[in-house]
Amino acid sequence: MRLAEHLTSLGTETAFAVSAEAAALAAKGQKIYPFHLGDMNITTPDNVIEAAIAAMKAGKTGYCPNYGIPQLREALADDVSRSHGVKYAMENVAIQPGGKPTISKFIMALMNPGDEVLYPNPGYPIYESQIEFHGGVAVPYSYREGETNFELQLDELEASITPKTRLLVVNDLQNPMGAEATEEELARLAKLAIEHDLYVLCDEAYFDIRYEGQSKSLASLPGMQERSVILYTFSKKFAMTGWRLGASVGPKEVIDAIARLNVNDESCSNHFIQYAAIEGLQGDQSGPQKILGILKERRDTAVDILNSIDGIRCFKPNATFYLFFNCTGAMKKKGFDNSEELRKAVLKETGVSFCARMHFGRPLPGETEHYLRLAYSGIDVDQIQEGLGEFKKYVEA
Repeated sequence: MRLAEHLTSLGTETAFAVSAEAAALAAKGQKIYPFHLGDMNITTPDNVIEAAIAAMKAGKTGYCPNYGIPQLREALADDVSRSHGVKYAMENVAIQPGGKPTISKFIMALMNPGDEVLYPNPGYPIYESQIEFHGGVAVPYSYREGETNFELQLDELEASITPKTRLLVVNDLQNPMGAEATEEELARLAKLAIEHDLYVLCDEAYFDIRYEGQSKSLASLPGMQERSVILYTFSKKFAMTGWRLGASVGPKEVIDAIARLNVNDESCSNHFIQYAAIEGLQGDQSGPQKILGILKERRDTAVDILNSIDGIRCFKPNATFYLFFNCTGAMKKKGFDNSEELRKAVLKETGVSFCARMHFGRPLPGETEHYLRLAYSGIDVDQIQEGLGEFKKYVEA
């Protein structure tokens, strides 16, 4: 069989390969501490589950509009308008089967083959994959360690803009780093986007997963609403990762194009789950608050233990459920040349399963520090303590 040639340009999430490695060891009886994949082991709030069941019993099990049901589009437009301080209406919302579809449909709607797209690296690997699969040129921009968190390298980003640059991908509250742009950095990003006529994907999957302060959106800045598409997902705030529901929020012309892609790709998003999402947005909010409390305790526990390990340093980000910790000292102490070698050894010797820098984009020239990523969304506090205790013993042995 001869597969289509363009499949060679399609990437993947190599974090799933780490999952396979961990599962193989677990099948042999080794205890695994799953810090590698950003899934959640927290139950979806009861009121959301009950709303889905009620919708199923009410017959909401058939096709629905390709844009999504009007009730959810209105509820989400109101919710995003309140949180972002700008006005969105139902016509600015197209419901999606998860967060990822917004990435690919944004690219398909606005990028022509040969266009250049700026994207974060380290970053979510699907950006690079989708840009290249659809014939674009993926141009990375990076972050560096600052005093309290990773900092966006704006001079580098600006220098990468050419007459062929068409799109900018911004993942503030960033996966894998937990990095967060300052107001000054957001203002400069907006200035660059307007000056160079760039359309922007604002990936805000973690907008509501924050423990201190207030999230801010690039789409809220003057001149940016009309050139920004927001990636919204219900997966994180409501612990609905497996429900597969999200939305694209942006200018009507782009949303109409995305809705046409909906028809061609999946027809429509799950019908009855959309009624559950309405309950999530408008109903009792104690569930999301409880989820944040659980995640904050896990963050604090993990950061404290990591920073107690010789050769490790770790920021305490105010958002997301990831820690991107510097392991350069520990790696050299154990005699490894890169973080992937350290990751594999740690998994084999201790059952502690991380992701490495290489799982979040091709390493860039000039990188001298080495990192592992820890996700604490799918592991309880007692197991965080036990697993990172094993990691500490291994590193300091």
